[in-house]
Amino acid sequence: MPRRMLILACLTVLAGSGACARSDVTHDADRYSETSAADSVRAQLAALIDNTVAHREPYSTVLALYARRSFSLLWFDERNRTHQALELLSDIDRAEERGLRPKDYNIAFASIQPRSAEDLARQDIQISLAAARFAADLHNGRVDPRAAGYDLEIPRPHFDTGELLETLATAPSVAAALDGIEPQFKHYALLKKALGRYRRLASQPELNGLPNPGRTSIKPGGLYDGTPALRRLLIALTDMPTLVGDPADLHLDPATVNALKAFQSRHGLAPDGRLGRDTYQALTTPFSQRVRQIELSLERWRWLPPKLTAPSIIVNIPQYRLFALYTTDDLEQQMLRMDVIVGKAFPLLQTPVFAAEMRYLVLHPYWDVPNSILRRELLPLIRRDPTYITRNDYEIVRGQTDAAEAQPVTRQTLDALARGELRLRQKPGPKNPLGFVKFVLPNRYDVYLHGTAAPALFKEEQRAFSHGCVRVADPMGLMQYVLRNNPAEDWERIQDLLREPGAHRVALRAPIRVFILYTTALASEDGRALFFRDIYRQDQRLEALLEPHSQ
Repeated sequence: MPRRMLILACLTVLAGSGACARSDVTHDADRYSETSAADSVRAQLAALIDNTVAHREPYSTVLALYARRSFSLLWFDERNRTHQALELLSDIDRAEERGLRPKDYNIAFASIQPRSAEDLARQDIQISLAAARFAADLHNGRVDPRAAGYDLEIPRPHFDTGELLETLATAPSVAAALDGIEPQFKHYALLKKALGRYRRLASQPELNGLPNPGRTSIKPGGLYDGTPALRRLLIALTDMPTLVGDPADLHLDPATVNALKAFQSRHGLAPDGRLGRDTYQALTTPFSQRVRQIELSLERWRWLPPKLTAPSIIVNIPQYRLFALYTTDDLEQQMLRMDVIVGKAFPLLQTPVFAAEMRYLVLHPYWDVPNSILRRELLPLIRRDPTYITRNDYEIVRGQTDAAEAQPVTRQTLDALARGELRLRQKPGPKNPLGFVKFVLPNRYDVYLHGTAAPALFKEEQRAFSHGCVRVADPMGLMQYVLRNNPAEDWERIQDLLREPGAHRVALRAPIRVFILYTTALASEDGRALFFRDIYRQDQRLEALLEPHSQ
């Protein structure tokens, strides 16, 4: 029976029972019966759920669940909570361990001992409602990723909350059952572990109360009044294994410098061992803010399928890093990893968050100039100096294919270009910003992965330089990865095509899922917590979206 019809049927049954009818159960435990318990559940549901909310989650799920069970109690054995109910309520009360907030699940009733059949029914329903919401938040996340501007329309297996509640009600271990509905990524579990560690650090805010070193960076070997406090902080963060030498020494000694480099590396900073403005700011960022970064990152992980398939490519925008999985069980060292360049922080140039399938690559690609760049940057230059086009290997063409013929540069063609009737492209070659290969994953943003004509930019730690597309540091390595399942003769043909002029398209034997993601906190397999700058201020946006969740 479709859920909507089931809900209507349930409401009919509830209405027929009389929402205000008194239960036959008295305070006398001897007169308690399964029949009267079911009558109480039916009455309490009718009192709690009316037509205005019956179609909403989690009410519809809970209503349908009790109807399937003939309105029998789920969480009580006689008048006592089952051990599953006790474990579930305890787990919800510790929701912070999973990156959630206990206050969102309204379990204040847990401290009240039920004294009547009505109390039992009411609490049974309240436990189910809290559990349904808690489970849905763990599995799907608390907000719709589309509200955050993310385009993550990814097929996911059906998640039946009602079925899960019945499973939890009889589970040998409720915690293990809840673990099973969270994302099944190794790095998700590692991040949860890091969350506990940073919560403990947040209880010691004095740890990162370091004196300001001033405007000038303190070099290795230099004097800093806060060096003893810095060492204590680095030890607490496990960047420094143990204290070596004189604890009162104010110099940035080699052991402290090495620990500072480890800290800088974890925070996306140049690991130079200097105590400068950016490093000081990262050192003194409140641990409560790091906790929140981890919580927001766990939320974003929940928006993905519960388990990734392989092969898959993941780009983390604020980390400026690409990871390509060969198998779903790959460890970090087994993945293909490389640096990337992403879109600038300016809103119109940011790299979007989305998922798509890579289907083919183009060797020696033309660069089709996006209209935004054409109108905002290039057209004014071309109108002032029409020779700008030929000097920079551009062409004005009619049509959308690579075979389109170049048009003469005249006032008429420039006007047509401005109207969008013609397009501007840059020919393959050393000036082409795409380099020698473009990896195409059709999407509505016209964003793709590609090489670069400016590899020196990869030396920078902060690499938000593009107009939205993703430049990869090792295009040849990525090309070998995406074509590894193609026939061997394809690779031989590619070697020949790379030596020939002109654009050439090569189809992948099977599509590869690509995730362009955004998270400012990760945990590595060696236990380190990694933090990155919120370059697009996406953490602030998600924070604002999560606030109404607890209202």
